[in-house]
Amino acid sequence: MKSLLVLYKTEFKLALREFSGVLFGILLPIGIMLLLGILYGDKLAYENAPYTLLQQSVAAVLTVGICATGLMGVPITLSGYREKKILKRFKASPASPLLLILAQFLNNMTYALISSVAVVGIAVLCFGYRMIGNPVLFILSYFLLMAAIYAMGAMIASVAKSEKIANMLCTLFYFPMFFLSGATIPYELMPKGLKLFADVMPLTQGIKLLKATSLGAWQNDSMNAVWILIFTAILGMIIAVKTFKYEYES
Repeated sequence: MKSLLVLYKTEFKLALREFSGVLFGILLPIGIMLLLGILYGDKLAYENAPYTLLQQSVAAVLTVGICATGLMGVPITLSGYREKKILKRFKASPASPLLLILAQFLNNMTYALISSVAVVGIAVLCFGYRMIGNPVLFILSYFLLMAAIYAMGAMIASVAKSEKIANMLCTLFYFPMFFLSGATIPYELMPKGLKLFADVMPLTQGIKLLKATSLGAWQNDSMNAVWILIFTAILGMIIAVKTFKYEYES
């Protein structure tokens, strides 16, 4: 546990120097929340709706930090460590590579949690946000989505033979989810054809689940979202474990 804590602190300091984690994992969600709060104010989601546009949007904004850290931070950093032979060096040291990987996961989770606390804090203090639904179910849904997205990140980190390939795969996964899952553009405003494409993405299902639990609007397909996220988390970790290598031959 002491070794993990030391590695976690080191990873956190290194990530701060990089700044991209702070920019995309923390500042970007905060910026989106401020923008939506100013644009939406206290407008209702639709005529006679029991919740406002802001209440509908907070859950989606929270996922921006998860998406950035899970699909960019985790895979790019770990694939970079492999390419630079850092994982190989850890294999020969008393501290196992597993500790380094766990420290990297904890580091990115910290960024995501800081982002989420900041977003909710701004929504509550600046725009009068109040959650309608069950906070416990919402938190459980939040961590289920995090598990699914981080499992995808671990999968990318394992199958990518170089940092360049990891960057390419991260781009292919991250940007479609970021723009088309409902994290930025509201899912409800998308045309039917685009919704069908978006529904394939785990992040879309996660946002649907977070909205359902935060708005107290559990629907028939909410449980489907739960099973999709569980399946994604399990499958992603199985692939990540089965394909993981400390180094790939040049």
